[in-house]
Amino acid sequence: MATYTYKAKKIIAVFFLIPALFCANLDITGAAKNEGQGIHYIPVKNKNIPDYPGRDIGLSRPEIGSNHNDGKSIEKKSDEPWLTRNEFIYYFNSVIFILAVSIMSAYIILAILSFFEIRKYKRTNGFINYDVLLSCSLSPDISIIAPAFNESKTIIHNINSLLCLRYSNYEVIVVNDGSTDDTMEKIIRHFELIPFDVPLYKELLPTKKIRMIYTSRKQSLSNLFVIDKENGGKSDALNAGINFSKKSYIVCMDVDSLLIKDSLLKLVKPVMEEVNKRVIAVGGVVRIVNGCDIKRGHIEEVSTSDILLSNIQIIEYLRAFLLGRMAWSHLNSLVLISGAIGLFDKEIVIKAGGYSTKTVGEDMELVVRMRKYMTQTKQKYLIKYVPDPLCWTESPEKVSILIKQRSRWIRGTMETLYRHKDMFLNPKYGKFGLIGLPYWFIFEYLYIWVEFIGILITVYFIVSGIISWKFFFFLALFVYSFAVFFSIIALLTDEVSYSHYTKKKHIKSLIKAAFLEPFYFHPLVLYAGIKGNFQKLFGLNNWGKMKRKGFDDKENS
Repeated sequence: MATYTYKAKKIIAVFFLIPALFCANLDITGAAKNEGQGIHYIPVKNKNIPDYPGRDIGLSRPEIGSNHNDGKSIEKKSDEPWLTRNEFIYYFNSVIFILAVSIMSAYIILAILSFFEIRKYKRTNGFINYDVLLSCSLSPDISIIAPAFNESKTIIHNINSLLCLRYSNYEVIVVNDGSTDDTMEKIIRHFELIPFDVPLYKELLPTKKIRMIYTSRKQSLSNLFVIDKENGGKSDALNAGINFSKKSYIVCMDVDSLLIKDSLLKLVKPVMEEVNKRVIAVGGVVRIVNGCDIKRGHIEEVSTSDILLSNIQIIEYLRAFLLGRMAWSHLNSLVLISGAIGLFDKEIVIKAGGYSTKTVGEDMELVVRMRKYMTQTKQKYLIKYVPDPLCWTESPEKVSILIKQRSRWIRGTMETLYRHKDMFLNPKYGKFGLIGLPYWFIFEYLYIWVEFIGILITVYFIVSGIISWKFFFFLALFVYSFAVFFSIIALLTDEVSYSHYTKKKHIKSLIKAAFLEPFYFHPLVLYAGIKGNFQKLFGLNNWGKMKRKGFDDKENS
């Protein structure tokens, strides 16, 4: 699961919600203006409703059970329906209105909190000399664990980039998870691998059978180890790497991701700074590499892509990582650390049970389970987040691959929320149980169904002829403007803080993507979310592997 993701913030969800709210010309303010008299009038457009008192002045039938000015109450007759159409529309729109306003408010609050946290981070870390950490003997030792399955196109450059990181005490563990292409052959040939003493491997976590463990005959590559094992999935491969790791901390990542040279230094800094609580995990910003100029596993120039779908995902990632996760880190309520890169306390990971092989959202599920373990054992802990761009990864460039990826993300969310439902609104788990998980359930999962139902009811209103196009388009324009504005704010925050996209054409491409996202990208994500729900309900839990373009293609283009 990438970034939840989430797995990114889906502010565009309300693009379809709020128009449905007003599609029957229901004025919530107008409905309440006579509340002091005990009458809740609902303006309606349909004129085929039987006559009733007050219709001549444009008011609908009062709600059943409301009081007239004479103090009498209208009682519902036994042959009348329990809920009339007008009442259903009123209550439906009230619920949608509350949810939509909540989504907007939540995103604005998170964005404000994130802005101040990023500013604080830049102020305190802007002049840090990371060479001091590089030479410090107290710096934590780290094992980088990178699972690989059929990564032939990128594997050599990816491993080379991992071997060139600026850190003094780390090892690289590549886990070949039963690749069916020539991934393993390429690694053996290029890095001159030889078999390593297998008895050193301790199975602390259950995994599929280990075929062989390799190291390089080159002395300069003494920190490189490659595990060749039977296929068991990403979680199983990560557990195999954890079993072999000889370090105190692990960095779990996707092998097809590219790390910046100082990524390990920036990840361990929060661990070294904290003295009162145990930092059990640290996450960082993940960026989209599509379109960038890459040579020998390193990014030479940051650029946007020629493909609109990739550029939209750049905007999406900026919103998710810059305008959300710093706020959740401040609240110590992060639900997810991206599978693309994350630093973990190995001891706590093992005691919590390692990565689960029974979910497709292993990164999110592990974080939640680690939190549960720390709370149940009554240990004070923190999960931190670094706003620096530490990792660059490929995003889907084809709609079919995007849908597979996002449907997998939503299935992972469903599995995690269900497995740990006992933490939901449980004060025992503090802000995480009272705020973090409920937020994720409502705004990252439940919104899919609310939006989908809202669209269906909107269609019903259109067919029934009771839609008010004036309100519909007015509110659609309002929500669309808000969504675009939020994306532009994310882009502006990135440019002010890090200024990666330096050319005008790059900024223009991203602004264009922000304007087109609600019409093109969001419907695809909504469809993928609904599809993921049905796949989970009917037991279709395939991984949804993303076919990589490969960095060799970028270099030769």
